[in-house]
Amino acid sequence: MLLLNVTYEPLTTVGLRRAVCLVLGEKAEIVHHDSGGRMLHAATVQVVTPSVIRLRRYIRIPQRNRVPLTRAALMRRDNYRCAYCGRHGETIDHVIPRSRGGTHAWENCVAACQMCNHRKADRLLSELGWTLPVAPGVPKGAHWRLIGAEFDGDPQWEAYLRTSAALFAWRTRHRAPVR
Repeated sequence: MLLLNVTYEPLTTVGLRRAVCLVLGEKAEIVHHDSGGRMLHAATVQVVTPSVIRLRRYIRIPQRNRVPLTRAALMRRDNYRCAYCGRHGETIDHVIPRSRGGTHAWENCVAACQMCNHRKADRLLSELGWTLPVAPGVPKGAHWRLIGAEFDGDPQWEAYLRTSAALFAWRTRHRAPVR
């Protein structure tokens, strides 16, 4: 289930049990029901299975300067595609090998298939005559906060994610000066 702040900003995803506990404890409200129309039954209460829930109180989230580099986040950034040949990528490759002074950073890591990663080994792209179609970079956007929370890209969440991104952009442009 997608968990939204009171401002409809996506916070994270939660399991069904946690979502129902938040709704029954009146800490959250159901914004969108599961498209299957499944119901949860208890002795005294009946609840429609939620897909998106919204907290009733605002939770302040400290803004991170950078998205942390994890294997899951890198694979999702590159859409599980090898940066060199376009096949399914299952390994991480350092564009400038660490043995040659390359860093373990967003700007130096790409997803790669095992064959390309093995063939490249600890050589530079220029030595092989290879090029990258897109330069690797740090992912940007509020939705990257969901990556570490098992984001499954549920199409029902798309409207809320789009709305929150638009709200965030508007707030950033129209922020009142600090006095």
